[in-house]
Amino acid sequence: MGNNLTEEINSRKTFAIISHPDAGKTTLTEKLLYFGGAIREAGSIKGKKSSKHATSDWMEIEKQRGISVTSSVMEFQYNDHHINILDTPGHEDFSEDTYRTLTAADSATMLIDAAKGVEAQTEKLFKVCSMRGIPIFTFINKLDRQGRDPFELMEEMENLLGIRSYPMNWPIGMGMDFHGIFDRQTNRLEIYNPTNPSHVEIKETTGPEDPILDELIEPSLLEQFREEIELLDVAGDPYDEDRIINGELTPVFFGSAISNFGVQNFLEHFLRLAPAPVGRESDEGYIHPDRQEFSGFVFKIQANMNPKHRDRIAFLRITSGKYSQAMHVNHVRIGKSMRLAQPTQFLAQDRNIIQEAYAGDIIGLYDPGTFRIGDTLVEKSNFQFAEMPHFSPEHFAVISVKDAMKHKSFEKGLQQLTEEGAVQLFHTFNRYPEQQIIGVVGVLQFEVLEYRLKNEYHADIRLERLPFSIARWVDGENSELEQFKKRQKNLTLDRDGRIVALFDNEFQMRTAQDKYPELTFYENSFLK
Repeated sequence: MGNNLTEEINSRKTFAIISHPDAGKTTLTEKLLYFGGAIREAGSIKGKKSSKHATSDWMEIEKQRGISVTSSVMEFQYNDHHINILDTPGHEDFSEDTYRTLTAADSATMLIDAAKGVEAQTEKLFKVCSMRGIPIFTFINKLDRQGRDPFELMEEMENLLGIRSYPMNWPIGMGMDFHGIFDRQTNRLEIYNPTNPSHVEIKETTGPEDPILDELIEPSLLEQFREEIELLDVAGDPYDEDRIINGELTPVFFGSAISNFGVQNFLEHFLRLAPAPVGRESDEGYIHPDRQEFSGFVFKIQANMNPKHRDRIAFLRITSGKYSQAMHVNHVRIGKSMRLAQPTQFLAQDRNIIQEAYAGDIIGLYDPGTFRIGDTLVEKSNFQFAEMPHFSPEHFAVISVKDAMKHKSFEKGLQQLTEEGAVQLFHTFNRYPEQQIIGVVGVLQFEVLEYRLKNEYHADIRLERLPFSIARWVDGENSELEQFKKRQKNLTLDRDGRIVALFDNEFQMRTAQDKYPELTFYENSFLK
């Protein structure tokens, strides 16, 4: 059993794709699924007017706005590997959702547009990855269009992201002159055919100086290519797998996702280098993936994936052991035993009920309202994985329902979307009448909230923006906390009844900290 378990776990790769909106993430995801036979042909990617929508952008508001606002999970098989892709929202307003998704990934692929380089959002998402210390692979996309010099792009990655890079392949030409890529590990030349890009001609060579290249590439491009490779060999970082695994060196791949060129080259190196599932820290120490006992944590909750069924799915990352059908597990937070009846695996909206799954896999559990983000499920023990933080919201609004007759469905929707982690909900403290306040990291979340309450719960809402820009969870010695509760304005309670103070600006917050030196003001809901 042990050996089989280890083999199954080692064949798995679970990674997230991070990028700025428009860098081509949806296209790359589609092409990877195409290699796994998960979609029969890679569909055309949505233009503003196109009726074909990418597999991963299933929510209606995403189709209208052309952005991914929820993280989907897709799994496929390729060459004896079982691959789970976690798609992350590219928009910065959803950085919290992205952070939670990355807790379920063992590595990340960073997608960069060759013409635009490292964009602001890529930088933010990269920082989230480096907080986790996971390996990062880089795919520089759109080489079939005119872009920036590859050396310049690598330098920018180092300056803005603080990560060194090792190009696994190197482009010959770019845009109209794009001839292909040369694989520095295998010395294979992949020739680009602009009239039929997905038909890739591969030539084995002995290296960049091989005379066969003189027959295939025009002299000026070839001379430039050989100079660049020599420069990389002499001045570039050496190839170092340990540094790659520690997230200190990123392997770089060049290609064009829309032409399906360089994607397979990337996939094959990625599968060789990316880590198999890794364990997680818990309150009983490190939980190894090979541990026989099943365990996992909920990193995302998504309501109404299928509008016909009004269902909620909790996404669970399996951390150790094996799931088998209808097994019993402990739901540690509420201290109850439960049966996992019909978990599913996903190709975006399509789902299959599964018989078994292993550490590294992501499964979807039907959620009647018993799960929260961060919940631990474990077969026999009662340990808990480290809690997931809420980020401090920066935008706030009082929320109310326009039609009192819709109050019940409004409350239900609000509760569900809060449990999903789409928004944070606070209640005013010591104020009558009590008000409900929504906190979000980015203002686009207000739009999504309004849209979803209207479309999924038939509740029209009123949002009145508030002047606050900072929230702090407050804790400390009882008598001082009591004084604080009596005298401080703009106090709220979070869903666990913890005191959260809202401030207009840094100055107001510092004034309160000076006034109450015995209290601690936390930036997120980790109360240590």
